[in-house]
Amino acid sequence: MGSRCSIAARPEVVGFDPDRTAVMVIDMQHDFGSRGGMFDLAGLDIAPIERIVQPISLVLDAARTAGLLIVYTRQEHNSDLSDAGNNEAPHRIKHGRMNIGRTVTAPDGSESRVLVRDTWNTAIVPALAPQPGDVVISKHRYSAFFETPLDAILRARRVSTLIFVGATTSICVESTVRDATFRDYRPIVLRDCTAELIAADASRSNHEASLLAIELLFGWTAESEDVIEALLAESATA
Repeated sequence: MGSRCSIAARPEVVGFDPDRTAVMVIDMQHDFGSRGGMFDLAGLDIAPIERIVQPISLVLDAARTAGLLIVYTRQEHNSDLSDAGNNEAPHRIKHGRMNIGRTVTAPDGSESRVLVRDTWNTAIVPALAPQPGDVVISKHRYSAFFETPLDAILRARRVSTLIFVGATTSICVESTVRDATFRDYRPIVLRDCTAELIAADASRSNHEASLLAIELLFGWTAESEDVIEALLAESATA
């Protein structure tokens, strides 16, 4: 694969071809990153996710200028939860504790439901709203490759490198990164554009643990400013 852009990354410099690179925006939806969403209603501090909205928006601006494919994912389920697994499935049990399917009142006053598609809860936060030409993948497990058309879409466009932003680092981001690696994509995870609430206040956080595992065995990690600089330089010479 030809590499027209090179960036400082961990554990080494990594190159990529913008024509064969996509930005993966993982689950930046109200349920995870907005007041009144699932995490917030569960009493979790969503500030780490709120803080990555602005740097993600800058990455998306640069990526669109450079002509990269933008892929959004949303974790969401059918209204009858038929795609959430049976009552003995881990996915169903774990999300039952987070009130999957619960009817709630959205901040705008509309009736909504936790993790149910076509509701306020599963919509992408407005500051990062998808634009015409972007791809939106609806998923019903942590990995965006599980029972979705994502792999076919990427291969049809000859994408080989995936730049990851979004939430949460150790669950949906890492799950998708692992599946990407198993399919021979090259994942680059942006450290300042991903966030994890689990153990966020611990001396060694899940966020850092996931980044270390990715650096060692699944791909690379980088800072958004290095990616933005490389994309803008590429755009200027195109």
